[in-house]
Amino acid sequence: MSEQGVRWTAEQVLALAPDAASRKAGSKLGTAGPWSGAGCSGTGAVWGLCKGSGSKPYQTVVDITGPAYKCSCPSRKFPCKHALGLLLLWAGGDEAVPAAQDAPDWAGEWLAARVARSRPKEERNARQADPEAARRRAANRLARVTAGAEELEQRLADLVRGGLASADQGGYGLWEETARRMVDAQAPGLAGRVRELGAIPGSGPGWPVRLLEESALTHLLDRAWLGIERLPEPLAATVRTRVGLPAAVTGPAIRDRWLVLAQYDTSDGRLTTRRIWLYGHGTGRTALLLSFGAAGRAPQLALPVGVVIDAEVTPHPGAGQLRADLGSQFAAPVPADAPPPGGTVGDALTAYGLALRHDPWLESWPVTLRDVVPVPTAGGWQLADADGGEALPVVAAALGRPGLWRLAAVSGGAPVTVFGECGHRGFTPLAAWSAETPDTIPLT
Repeated sequence: MSEQGVRWTAEQVLALAPDAASRKAGSKLGTAGPWSGAGCSGTGAVWGLCKGSGSKPYQTVVDITGPAYKCSCPSRKFPCKHALGLLLLWAGGDEAVPAAQDAPDWAGEWLAARVARSRPKEERNARQADPEAARRRAANRLARVTAGAEELEQRLADLVRGGLASADQGGYGLWEETARRMVDAQAPGLAGRVRELGAIPGSGPGWPVRLLEESALTHLLDRAWLGIERLPEPLAATVRTRVGLPAAVTGPAIRDRWLVLAQYDTSDGRLTTRRIWLYGHGTGRTALLLSFGAAGRAPQLALPVGVVIDAEVTPHPGAGQLRADLGSQFAAPVPADAPPPGGTVGDALTAYGLALRHDPWLESWPVTLRDVVPVPTAGGWQLADADGGEALPVVAAALGRPGLWRLAAVSGGAPVTVFGECGHRGFTPLAAWSAETPDTIPLT
C-alpha cells in the first residue's frame, strides 16, 4: 500500500497496451535495470527516466488518475512501451518506485498543464460564438442530412425494385459511392449503415434475408429522420445520434465508484473505436465511454480493467442511451472487490428486448449473467443457467478468441459470473468472475 492506495497488478497494466507488440516490449522494460530517478506521488503521478539507444534517457510520466501518459520517445502509441514498463515497475512495489514529495520539473510541468486543462471549457475559453452564425450552420447541416436521407431512400427503393437476390452482381463500388455521398451530406451514421449493407451481398448462406433486415432498419432510420419533428424528444435524440449528429452533452454529471468492466477496440480501416464499459456501484448504472483514433493509432483514453475509479461521468441524451463522457476523477483507481450484480439468461433477454423499445437500431445491450456455465455444443458455445434454465449462444465472432478459452478454464465446469453484450446474434463475453476470487478476468 502506497500513498496512492493499492497499486495495480501487472495484468491490469498490460491490459492498457494498445497491441500485442507493445505488451511484449513493455514487459521487457518492467524491471529496474533501464530505469533511474523513478518515483510516485500521493496525487497519482508516476515518473522515471528510461535508458534508450540515444545519449539521453527517455522522460516518462503517467497520471494514474487519467490514466494519461507523456514520454519523450518518438512512439505514436498510447501508452508507449516506456509508459507500460514504468507502470509495471510501479506495480512491483515501493522499492522500485518509492514515494516522493515532489515530481522533477519536467514531469511537474506536464502534470500542472493537465490540471489547467481539466478546468471547464467555459473557464478556459472566454470567446463567445456568434449565435446567429451557429444557427445558420446548424440549419445548413440539417438541410444536407435531409437531402442525404431522401437520396438514400431512393437507393433503397431501387434495391428492392431490382430484387435483393441480384444485389451481389453490382459489386461494392455503388455502395461505397452511396456512402461517400452520405459523408458529403454530413450524415456519418447513414454512411456507416450503407457500408454495412454493402458488405452483406455474397457474404454467406442466407445473405438476402440479412440484407432485407438491415435495409428495413436503414429505411426506418431514414423515415424517422424525415419525420423527426413528430417524435418524442428522447427518441428524436436517439435518431439524431444514429444519423451521426453530435450530441450536446448538457446533463448533470453523475459521481460514483465506477468499476471498469471491459475495454476493447474495433476498426473499420479508417477509424479505431475504443469501447470502455463502466458499472456504478452506488447508482447501479452502466455507462459506455467511446474514444477514437485515426487508422493505425490507438485512442488515447485507456482504463485498466478491474479497477474502481471515483469519478464523474456525464450521460449523453437519447432514449436508453448508455454513452457518457468521463469527467473529473477524485482519487487514484483501486482494485475492485466484487463483480456487479447479475441475473439469469431470461433476465438478459428481457433487458435487451426492453432496450429495443427505445432504440430499434440497437445491436446489443450490456448485461451481467450470474451463475452460468460455458457449454460446448455442435454449433459452437453457449452460456447456460447453472440450474438448467435457458442458454445464450456465444456470437460466432468470439468463438476463435483466446478469451473464450480463458472463460472455459476459469469456469472448469462450475458456475461463473460473466459480463458482456447481449444482442440478436447472441452473447459476446467481455469479462468474468469466479467464486474463488473477486478479480476481474478480461476476456477481450
